Amino acid sequence: MSGGGDERTGGSTGDGRRVAVVTDSTAQLDLTTARELGVTVVPLQVVVDDEVHDEGAEGYDAGRVAEALRARASVSTSRPGPAVLAQVYRDLAEQGYDEVLSVHLSGAVSGTHESAVLAGRQVDLRVVTVDTRQVGPATGYAVETAVERLRAGASIEQAAAAARERADAATSLFYVHTLEYLRRGGRVGAAAALLGGVLAVKPILTIADGTVASREKVRTASKALARLADLAVEAAGDRPVDVGVAHLANPEPAGSLAEQLAERLAEQLEDRPVRCGELSAVLGVHAGPGTVAVCVAPRTGPA
Repeated sequence: MSGGGDERTGGSTGDGRRVAVVTDSTAQLDLTTARELGVTVVPLQVVVDDEVHDEGAEGYDAGRVAEALRARASVSTSRPGPAVLAQVYRDLAEQGYDEVLSVHLSGAVSGTHESAVLAGRQVDLRVVTVDTRQVGPATGYAVETAVERLRAGASIEQAAAAARERADAATSLFYVHTLEYLRRGGRVGAAAALLGGVLAVKPILTIADGTVASREKVRTASKALARLADLAVEAAGDRPVDVGVAHLANPEPAGSLAEQLAERLAEQLEDRPVRCGELSAVLGVHAGPGTVAVCVAPRTGPA
């Protein structure tokens, strides 16, 4: 687990109560960012041929997932159980925290949020949970917003509402080389995956109401990546935004997309960089090698 309980974690509410912030590894907060925010990051697991690995900076990374998928190993994912999260919350209580804000990926695609709710019932301190109905960087931006609000003196309820608002405003888009991996994980039906393969369709997908949904279909990878850029610019509009690009074993197109968006959205980014890096290992299991994703997250409310 990264981040941790120190004076930087979360913040103090207006009445002086200390609030810790917890999230999961699919939020894609790198170790440095998590430490700066003081956020505790609980790993999900990647299961390869019955061997369980924690994902994260010191665990099983996206590169190893891509290798395992290409080798046609048996690869699946697992949520942290309620007991794991309950122990995290107890540890934070021992460090002097009065409340915990636990912000997680969509409950429609993972049981992690459910684990957080169940864990909150097992501990003595108050736990407020947020189902962002998002995945990847969109969840991470929601976490960052929650920390910003807490440090500004907001209550835990206000910070939770701000996290939900940020996640609701975000647009997550991704191109996958094949629908096969999403089919294996039960995220799309077999018929849709088969049709995509037969027609050589390159799908652009999105997250809608917490689940994977089709946005558009194009015929080539290059057209898909060009369309991703256009859709990201469209989602940004003229608002201040944060933008993140992620990939699984496809660094050059992802880097090119990040450069394009940095140029095309320079005004909306307000000197903030377009983040670009590997996809969460757990998300990569379901998306597959070749995936390129982009998140556009409008900056909501007071900074």
